[in-house]
Amino acid sequence: MSLDAAGDRSPTPPAPGIRRLAPIRPCPVDLDDEALVDSYANPALPHLRVNFVTSADGAVTVAGRSTGLSSPADKRVFAILRMLCDALLVGAGTLRQERYRPLRLDPRRRSWRRRHGLPEQPTLVVVSGSLDLDPTHPALADSPVRPIVLTTRTASADRRRRLAPVADVIAEGDPSVDLTAGLDLLRARGHRHLLCEGGPMLFGALTAADLVDELCLSVSPLLAGAGAGRITAGPLSPVRQLDLRQVLVADDGLLLLRYLRRPDPTPPHPDHPQ
Repeated sequence: MSLDAAGDRSPTPPAPGIRRLAPIRPCPVDLDDEALVDSYANPALPHLRVNFVTSADGAVTVAGRSTGLSSPADKRVFAILRMLCDALLVGAGTLRQERYRPLRLDPRRRSWRRRHGLPEQPTLVVVSGSLDLDPTHPALADSPVRPIVLTTRTASADRRRRLAPVADVIAEGDPSVDLTAGLDLLRARGHRHLLCEGGPMLFGALTAADLVDELCLSVSPLLAGAGAGRITAGPLSPVRQLDLRQVLVADDGLLLLRYLRRPDPTPPHPDHPQ
């Protein structure tokens, strides 16, 4: 019991639970690719997974790119998440800034996909409201699978014509891309397991539309300092509670965190009022 200023006694609320995990040290048995696949596989479909890397102080880039935050362990998981998805979603700005190459898996990962009934390569999906995309960009022109570009209904007709030889251009929304409708169309094409690699504006828009099911977050043991933005940007959105489902630790101290969307509470049955 506690005694307040007026002398009333009230129950003392329990302290929040805090548990100590095992001391952080390299796992005595390194996780091979098969174990990592098991760690990230089999989400309930349809599913939108977002993958980002950040510094310990919250920076999304170093010197303007995410490469400076990554590590061999992060790259391993990055490649596995690409292998598991049906389609890879990326914003046009990130495609340019991060200098994306064609989305082409190596023979071993293509073989894994064939054994699991998937097309050899996932499909690249670029989100661009303005269609300010160069049709000769390698990620588009040299893609092993015809990419998809999601844009607005008011995007330039001339830019649509320029992109048509290298990509399927789908217009949804005005004045911004309607991501809910766009993802519905992707799923109607069979792309039910979607992976988003950013950037922050796309992540913020997906969060604002309440479309994110999972966040895979690599936390690099670096202090990047002031200047860089966060992994999310754009409009304000409702707070969404996530459940921490997995923590992996790389030898270099990088944390690999996996958060899943907490299910919405089930409304009470009308015959059973609360």
